[in-house]
Amino acid sequence: MGGFLFGYDSSVINGAVEAIRDRFDVGSEALAQVIAAALIGCAIGAAVAGRLADRIGRIRTMQIAAVLFTVSAIGSALPFALWDLAMWRVLGGVAIGMASVIGPAYIAEVSPPAYRGRLASFQQAAIVIGIAVSQLVNWGILNAAGGDQRGKIMGLEAWQVMLGVMVVPAVLYGLLSFAIPESPRYLIAAGKVEKAKEVLREVEGSKIDLDARVGEINLAMRREHKSTFRDLMGGRAGFLPIVWIGIGLSVFQQLVGINVIFYYSNALWQSVGIDPKSSFFYSFETSIVNIIGTVIAMVLVDRIGRKPLALIGSAGMAVSLGLAAWAFSYKSGTGDDISLPDLQGTVAIVAANCFVLFFALSWGVVVWVLLGEMFPNKIRAAALGVAAAAQWIANWVITVTFPTLSDWNLSGAYMIYTAFALLSIPFILKFVPETKGKSLEEMG
Repeated sequence: MGGFLFGYDSSVINGAVEAIRDRFDVGSEALAQVIAAALIGCAIGAAVAGRLADRIGRIRTMQIAAVLFTVSAIGSALPFALWDLAMWRVLGGVAIGMASVIGPAYIAEVSPPAYRGRLASFQQAAIVIGIAVSQLVNWGILNAAGGDQRGKIMGLEAWQVMLGVMVVPAVLYGLLSFAIPESPRYLIAAGKVEKAKEVLREVEGSKIDLDARVGEINLAMRREHKSTFRDLMGGRAGFLPIVWIGIGLSVFQQLVGINVIFYYSNALWQSVGIDPKSSFFYSFETSIVNIIGTVIAMVLVDRIGRKPLALIGSAGMAVSLGLAAWAFSYKSGTGDDISLPDLQGTVAIVAANCFVLFFALSWGVVVWVLLGEMFPNKIRAAALGVAAAAQWIANWVITVTFPTLSDWNLSGAYMIYTAFALLSIPFILKFVPETKGKSLEEMG
């Protein structure tokens, strides 16, 4: 549910972009700041979640995130000004950032090594399902409002209902957090060894030697201390090399422009001449492709490994983005009268879907799996927080620059994303470690 809310809250704004522009009468730059406001909160939430989880437990941290999701949904649905909407988006962003860190960390800590890659990929599966459901709900609300994003439903404008519906999964997330066990690593750290054994028996099976398993976790934790920002320092360039690799993975995942599709696809398709109802349908259809790609990744991540999957994705994304850039170079017209020739319009839609497919079956899953696995025990929580915060900052940069870039040259924007997809290939080959089949304790 944390992953679902992460996806839902991140992309639900897609259906409201043009309505917010009209309601508050703002230009592209101010609009981009509101869309991207959540990402500032995401960076904050990601940075504090690891330390908070070490202090009060993984489950309590999830419950705090659930409360923030709920409050944000209500506030976003009932804004009285643009700055007010931005503030509620920041609060929701804090919840997303917390969910983005606590989900992979919790899954890594309760999963047996043989299944950890697949179970970690459930987080990404939940994210893409959340994205798809948000687009489907938005499409349904738009139709109920007669195709008008500012049409009235239950006394509110359609876009307000879109943002408010998130209350339902947010409350469900909070309730379900009471039904799962606390992380055995946290329980051992808190001195609750018997409770930790119960959880280990539940998640790893009754055949394991519980005392030996507790001893193994204890030994690993005795070698570490509570990770702090200072522990991440020590390399020639400030951070330790492994921390820079984590930051690099996070940044590349965003600089290929994936979230342009999820935050702006309705506006993007409308900008090349597709009518609003069809643009909502294409956004939903792209999110289904996202789910298919994620399922492929879940099947392959423990079979062929993390690095080969990432390389396949980088190559596929580079080709798809290059084709999209070519197609968008044929855009003609101005203002509301914009179109692509039939061939280029078809290529643009196919290329966008191929891009999402290759991202989903590779970087969408692999980065989160690697971030949960690759850091040594003694710095895992702090390093994961820094890497996730870097991801949200890169996401913010892409989100806030896209409207201006697309006004300048839509094809040029996609050429920039193509270049980053190509640059990710040598980065994977030279720097990224393979973590397939290794226990967390083996990572250091």
